[in-house]
Amino acid sequence: MSMRLTCDVVVVGAGMMGAACALYAAREGLDVVVVDRGPVAGGTTGAGEGNLLVSDKEPGPELELALLSNRLWTGLAGELGDRIEYEAKGGIVVAAEPEGLTALEKFAAGQRAAGVAAESVDAEQLRELEPHLAPGLAGAVRYPQDAQVMPTLAAAHLLRAAGARLSTGRTVTGVLRGADGAVRGVRTDHGEIHAPAVVNAAGTWGGELAALAGVRLPVLPRRGFVLVTEPLPRRVRHKVYAADYVADVASDSAALQTSPVVEGTAAGPILIGASRERVGFDRSFSLPVARALAAGATRLFPFLSDVRAIRGYLGFRPYLPDHLPAIGPDPRAPGLLHACGHEGAGIGLATGTGQLIAQVLSGRAPELDLTPFRPERFTEEAA
Repeated sequence: MSMRLTCDVVVVGAGMMGAACALYAAREGLDVVVVDRGPVAGGTTGAGEGNLLVSDKEPGPELELALLSNRLWTGLAGELGDRIEYEAKGGIVVAAEPEGLTALEKFAAGQRAAGVAAESVDAEQLRELEPHLAPGLAGAVRYPQDAQVMPTLAAAHLLRAAGARLSTGRTVTGVLRGADGAVRGVRTDHGEIHAPAVVNAAGTWGGELAALAGVRLPVLPRRGFVLVTEPLPRRVRHKVYAADYVADVASDSAALQTSPVVEGTAAGPILIGASRERVGFDRSFSLPVARALAAGATRLFPFLSDVRAIRGYLGFRPYLPDHLPAIGPDPRAPGLLHACGHEGAGIGLATGTGQLIAQVLSGRAPELDLTPFRPERFTEEAA
């Protein structure tokens, strides 16, 4: 049946990013419709680990966004904590060798200067924090601000809290624009939704949605796998990862990269990552990647060699070439705002992004400078 809706804002994407944009826009008093061709959290959000991290970000605009988001997540935890499986468990980044620990400490010093809580941990303290870690590690840095949510639950509950009208199973086929070039809503396969503002929270499909509005945004999918163990008593207390994970996140390589990341969950299973590779939307399962993840995890936590992995899953991170998301209004299509391209950090950065988008929509100055995130920067580079 064809429909025709009118609202203040159309948010395209019912994952975590769209849910956060809808929540904060609704809290500004705006009437919001969220549209997605699939179910809630049916894309990248549903394939994520739910990390809310400051530990993996160097000083700069992304870290500023992470710190803003961290404060907002803490507030939401007071409202929704148990329902979204929020855990303020902290993160630990470990170094195997003294040279690696020196580099890690230098990285942490820069983060501290930018407002991150980063605590040096020697080898003896490390064993107290994580008794089941492999022996002989040189030391670590502990990040008490790192936290975790169950991403699909979090997206669903943020949407519920927003009170937005939700239209799933509706594919956006066009972006409506007036004679003056301004956005007037979207066309879907079930009718039109009219609004003076459209938010692109379409994740890995953000580039395709931008193209429907006649603008370029070079979002690419970056595939990653996660292994899930059988449920266990809590034996991994923090999110624990090796120092080379940070370098893998920042890498431009399209080739496969793996670095061990291990964390427990409120439900009992342990999640094991992380891999990155650019292979388009290839959804085939890779046994070599699974083996590499398992090998890295057992190097950190030897007890895992006797634990069963009961399943593995994959997802696609929305990657932009300079590793910064696109956030804010697009001057090439007035009324179009972008909230995509956060790669693997989208769960953690969603709240800050949503609040910044809502501030722009309500005509207020955003509390962070959006210049580094401006969506037209890629067109400028190509010119």
